[in-house]
Amino acid sequence: MKTHVATLLIMALLCAGLTAYPQDPVKKKVKKKTEKKADEKIDKTIDKGFKKLEGLFKKKNKDDKKQQEKEQQVTAEKQASHVGGTEAQAPDLNWSRYDFVPGEHIIFEDGHEKEENGEFPSRWDLVKGAAENAEFDGQKVIYFRSGDTKIIPYLKNSAEDYLPERFTLEFDTWFEKDKYAGYFIWLYDGKNQKRLSMDPIDIHMNAIDAQRSFVIYPGVKHGKNGEQSIWRHVSLSFNKRSLKIYLDDARLINIPNLGIDPTGITIGCDRFAPADIGTRFIKNIRLAEGAVKLYDRILSDGKIVSNGIRFDVNKATLKPESMGVINEICQLMGEHPELRFSVEGHTDSDGETDFNQRLSEQRAETVRGKLVEMGIDPARLATKGFGETIPVAPNDTPEGKATNRRVEFINIQKDEAH
Repeated sequence: MKTHVATLLIMALLCAGLTAYPQDPVKKKVKKKTEKKADEKIDKTIDKGFKKLEGLFKKKNKDDKKQQEKEQQVTAEKQASHVGGTEAQAPDLNWSRYDFVPGEHIIFEDGHEKEENGEFPSRWDLVKGAAENAEFDGQKVIYFRSGDTKIIPYLKNSAEDYLPERFTLEFDTWFEKDKYAGYFIWLYDGKNQKRLSMDPIDIHMNAIDAQRSFVIYPGVKHGKNGEQSIWRHVSLSFNKRSLKIYLDDARLINIPNLGIDPTGITIGCDRFAPADIGTRFIKNIRLAEGAVKLYDRILSDGKIVSNGIRFDVNKATLKPESMGVINEICQLMGEHPELRFSVEGHTDSDGETDFNQRLSEQRAETVRGKLVEMGIDPARLATKGFGETIPVAPNDTPEGKATNRRVEFINIQKDEAH
């Protein structure tokens, strides 16, 4: 619009400057001066018009550049979210595709409940480096203070092969935005056992590297290309010869034949780069034997006992990693419509008896509510809570307490459900 106004003004002035004048000397002089002033005015108007046009072009170029950068960013994000030709979705709280089911018999458990800040973790032994207990983000953690640190579970039989032919390992790792950090898992005891001929499993913020398989996490990226620091949940499942490894809700590694027999566990961190040092914390480590298929447990025992459904401390809020078991239960009930369960909560003996009773009831209701939300008919699910009254292990060890904190799915008859 502004450009059209400037053009009309220029044309009007040009027409005014072309008006005929009488040809006497005085009038010629007046005409010349008038034309000169008109030319000057036209030049000024043209300059002004060109400046306006230049400003409009600059603004348009700036807007075009912003749009181009935005389009490039969107394209880059789409490309980054594709793995194997499939567009990956950001993980949600439900972890709907998570299929990891932890072992049912706990070999080693460390939730750091009674650890003293600044001391070496009492349930571990040191292979090399420096590690100690710390408090971070309101939680107790194990802090790797130096690069190339390695720790092993402190077990009486650590010199022997203490891993069964089926086992699972889980723990949480911390990654800082704009800082590189790596964590390692060795499938042997680095202090007391013979070294196995395999490289360590390398856990990155957005990828896992194991036995020449490097796989990138398919969901939202974090760290240098992300927006926040983050805890990552690492899950490992070994079944006779096959190895599966998960990062949060995604299975990244699936090796059908590992080629070695794991004998123990060593957890450590990489060497620190001087210009890019990030803090390295781990927490909530659990090693368990398993796992038998859920339907086989129903046929043999008439129930499914799960220590893999976990909640926030003293709350009935599900942790995301609980969804592996819940997804399996949901699928099982979908495939076998005759199944009906009494969902029953149990706690350890820590805390007041009345509180534990209420907590077990609330946790059972939470699990039932999640299954109903996922499409299971409410009439097929009942709930009960037993608090600390039916322990299945002594409450004097971390492993015993973890075993007692469980959810059981008892197979019931149709007329018993409510």
